[in-house]
Amino acid sequence: MAASADDVAPSTASAYLDPSYWDARFGKEEHYEWFKDFSHFRHLLAPLLSPSLSVLEVGCGNSRLGEELLREGVAGGVTCVDLSPVAVQRMRDRLATQGTKGVDVVVADMLDLPFEQESFDLVIEKGTMDVLFVDSGDPWDPNPTTVDNVMKMLKCIHRVLKPEGVFVSITFGQPHFRRRFFEAPEFTWSVEYSTFGDGFHYFFYTLKKGKRSPESSSYQNTLPAAPKLNMVHEELENEDFIFLTNLD
Repeated sequence: MAASADDVAPSTASAYLDPSYWDARFGKEEHYEWFKDFSHFRHLLAPLLSPSLSVLEVGCGNSRLGEELLREGVAGGVTCVDLSPVAVQRMRDRLATQGTKGVDVVVADMLDLPFEQESFDLVIEKGTMDVLFVDSGDPWDPNPTTVDNVMKMLKCIHRVLKPEGVFVSITFGQPHFRRRFFEAPEFTWSVEYSTFGDGFHYFFYTLKKGKRSPESSSYQNTLPAAPKLNMVHEELENEDFIFLTNLD
């Protein structure tokens, strides 16, 4: 029997930063899709796909996105990484049982990706970066540890992307919180975003390496004033809501 949300949800949000939490969780949980499954954002991701692409999914957990990419015709190689050896082994076992070939599952830290420079055409993260923000403090002025880790992650992704490669980030993070990181001076990618979902919108960021726009440079010096937000999610029984930023 699959574990219920109550069986695997942590007592505090900061537990998401503890690798041992994920090992224990993935030992019980068969499948969970953070921030919706592929069917909800296929219309945004499919136009970026082609058979020849090499794809890296960062923080795969027990998601089935890798298999969905194969079904979409990606044949250049799909690599899924996660920090949890338990998650990686369970995904390997699942793929072997299904007879699914073409997905390589690797134990790896997203802050220190073990791949050569310019290895992938497309890098995808879905809810993984949001974990770094669960203990960030003021969302308008995150603590230094959060800033350092987010930048480490993004630098790793930028490094392993091929020239003109694409990074897709699927997140709760609104543009006024994410763009300051995405548009840091050391990155050469452009930043665009769309939304998906009913009622509450998830953000789908598309960052294209080598296509940085002039607006990206100016944004760093013109951060908007903090808005007055009161965000309500229609699925509060769903664990994803922990990653919402609530401001009075």
